[in-house]
Amino acid sequence: MNTEIYNQAKQAAEEIIQIAGLRQGNILVVGCSSSEVAGGVIGHNSSLETAEAVFGGIYEAASAKGVYVAAQCCEHLNRAICVERAAVPGAEIVCVVPQPKAGGSFATTAYRTFREPVMLEEIKADAGLDIGGTLIGMHLKRVAVPVRLSLDHIGSAILLAARTRPKYIGGERAKYE
Repeated sequence: MNTEIYNQAKQAAEEIIQIAGLRQGNILVVGCSSSEVAGGVIGHNSSLETAEAVFGGIYEAASAKGVYVAAQCCEHLNRAICVERAAVPGAEIVCVVPQPKAGGSFATTAYRTFREPVMLEEIKADAGLDIGGTLIGMHLKRVAVPVRLSLDHIGSAILLAARTRPKYIGGERAKYE
C-alpha cells in the first residue's frame, strides 16, 4: 500500500469531518479517480492498489467518528453509490456490482470492504471529497459549500471538498439588495 497516499487521504477525511461538523451517522460521499491519484488520466489507468490506499485512509478516519462513507462509481454506472446498508435504511437498492473498469477501483474497493454493501442510484450526503475531478455534486444535500482543506492534492489528483448547510428560507438573507 502507498503510505503517503493513505496518509493524505486520511488527513483530508479528518479535516472535512471536523470542518463540516459531521456526527455519528452522517454520510461523507467520495468520488475518487485512482488513475488521477497515480498520475494518469481519469478513466484510463484504474488501480486497485491506489484505490485501496485512498479508501483505507478515508475509511479509517470516517469510522473513527461513526461517519459513513458513500463511494461514487464512475460514469459507466451512472455515478451510482456504494454504501453500507445501515446508512440508508429503507433506500431503494439497485442491482449492480462495481468493477475496476465499470464503476471504478475506488467503488470496487468500498464494495469489497463494507460489511453489508448496497448500491443506490443516488444519495444526499452531508459532505464530500472529490479526488481527481469526479463530480460528486449530484450526491450532496443542498446547499453545498466549498471547503478549503490544508491539502489540495492526493497523490497527483486535485482534491476538492464540500460541506452542506440547510437552505435559507425567508428572513433577512432572502431580501434582494
